[in-house]
Amino acid sequence: MSNGYKQVVVLMVEDNDDEAELALRELKKHNLANDLLRVKDGEEALEFIFGTGRYEGRDVESTPKVILLDLKMPRIGGIEVLKEIRKDERTRKIPVVVLTSSNEEKDIVDAYELGVNSYIVKPIDFQKFSNSIKDIGYYWLVLNKTVQK
Repeated sequence: MSNGYKQVVVLMVEDNDDEAELALRELKKHNLANDLLRVKDGEEALEFIFGTGRYEGRDVESTPKVILLDLKMPRIGGIEVLKEIRKDERTRKIPVVVLTSSNEEKDIVDAYELGVNSYIVKPIDFQKFSNSIKDIGYYWLVLNKTVQK
């Protein structure tokens, strides 16, 4: 079912406007931001992924190529989003990269136990953050091979 939602290659789940803008700018600079959708919290992320709420009727078979997931967000946090993604057969294989400011051992362990593909702590330094985003985009969107449906 096509209801006007284009194919989303990157789903960015980030509540911080400044960090989302920086990441988007860096991905665009390297032509890696085509078909990127940014949502501001875990609730909206789950609605998009599973075609409910604001995204009712979206073709859930059309999954993102990668999800960039913050952990510390309002409403529903990243760990809960990751749990929901991994327990559903339709979404279990989507690569998920945690991109967060949390360097807490519990968050890292929980994320890997739930099957996260990568866990990256956001650098505070602007240039390091820019380089990290560029590297993430290049690896997950250009180099990484995914399972074809």
